[in-house]
Amino acid sequence: MDLIPKPGQVVSAAGNVATLLVRGGLADLRPMPRTLVDEGPLRELHHYRPATTVAPQSDPILLVTPPAAPSLCYDLRRGCSLVEHLVVGGQPTYLVEYGELSLTDRDLALDPWVEDVLPAAIREVSEQAGGRPVHLVGWSLGGILALLTAADDPTLPIASLALLGSPVDLAQVPLVAPPRPLLDPTKAGGLTGRGAQVLGSIPIVKWAADLGPVQRLVAKPLAVGTRLDDAEFLAQIEAVDRFTAGMSAYSGRTYGQLYHRFVRGNALVAGEIELGDRTVELAAVDKPVLVVAGATDGIAPLKAVRPLVDLLDGAPEVQLEIVPGGHLGLLTGRESRTTTWPALDDWFTQWPAEPTEPTAPSGPAIGTGRRQHGSKASRRLST
Repeated sequence: MDLIPKPGQVVSAAGNVATLLVRGGLADLRPMPRTLVDEGPLRELHHYRPATTVAPQSDPILLVTPPAAPSLCYDLRRGCSLVEHLVVGGQPTYLVEYGELSLTDRDLALDPWVEDVLPAAIREVSEQAGGRPVHLVGWSLGGILALLTAADDPTLPIASLALLGSPVDLAQVPLVAPPRPLLDPTKAGGLTGRGAQVLGSIPIVKWAADLGPVQRLVAKPLAVGTRLDDAEFLAQIEAVDRFTAGMSAYSGRTYGQLYHRFVRGNALVAGEIELGDRTVELAAVDKPVLVVAGATDGIAPLKAVRPLVDLLDGAPEVQLEIVPGGHLGLLTGRESRTTTWPALDDWFTQWPAEPTEPTAPSGPAIGTGRRQHGSKASRRLST
């Protein structure tokens, strides 16, 4: 609202406050309807019900949930839901999540997701879609898991990958860089044993949400108080608060086992990681990859995401899109409706079923360009 509110702003603010008091909120938090179609250890595969009875003509999309976050990241609220956007657009849409992780899962590493959980989900989605290859979309650590899965088994029926806010060089992440020496027992003052385990177990997205309590206590009420006439803003705040509250289910040592290796060793910046008794190399990815980075993302800043363009030198194309927003905002913020989502739509159209196989490259060429909704840098293998 203006410093001196206009009459219309006062009326809107009063209406929003009344709705908050009577209904308890402004956001439409109804989930998009879905059906559980397959399950197994650490795997629940859901199919979102189509908006029409017309048979889909496009390849299916599988949304990969980060182990650190609830699947609400893809279905935040009506009007700011990537799932809603895809379903209304006629895209066959699936989501894989992992259920409640228990104390018996506390020693899990990345291996089950890469070896069993995601491959099984990909094959099931492809089978349900009549053998079509699957577009993988992963946000944050979900994107990393999707990427490692594609690198580990090139025979999987994958059409393309879209990685949203997925960092590979954690030395460039401001929230991670300060404690990394503490997590390295080889350095002076480094923590060992229980101390490193506890610090390494803090989910980075939850950690970011918990930083700066004084700033939040002051800034958030002030922002809300000055925008009581903006129902969309208030609804988004409400939905994000619900999402953040749901992240506690994945805190503790279980998530620590997943994230600790990235923080402590910064393994992926070299383009490979040890999984079980083998080395998984990112250069083995032979599918087109869309990389999306948020311009103001403090958890996965551009410098932490940008190395993917060079590391994925086996992919027929790697495209980098820089969009407005922070870590969650780039996926499901209000601006994502005109930035990230159209970029995904363009990407799925660009890489339909059975894409042409590239010939041996004569060398990568990197070009730059501009789109109305953001900036783009592409690397294409010559054919």
